Amino acid sequence: MWVYSYRIVPPQPKRRLGTIRTLLDHEHTAARKDARTWASRLVLERRATRILIVSDSAGQRAVDDRLADEVRRLQATFTLTVPVEISPDSAGVTD
Repeated sequence: MWVYSYRIVPPQPKRRLGTIRTLLDHEHTAARKDARTWASRLVLERRATRILIVSDSAGQRAVDDRLADEVRRLQATFTLTVPVEISPDSAGVTD
């Protein structure tokens, strides 16, 4: 299992995140169909918007590219952390 996150600046209001929510939901559904693990959490903070991702793969190039494109469309910038390996038990992930 791997965990990584996006930090989007400036923080985005909930009403501007519809496409990002759709992308995250789509990836979760696709992973479930393929018997993979992939989950995300969108966190709205005062100084930044964060997307936290737990996955069974260190890199999800296609979804990462789509998310990056959408952040740019919002005229925001982002940083992406390096994926960190975790155990499934520590992530609270169950099958």
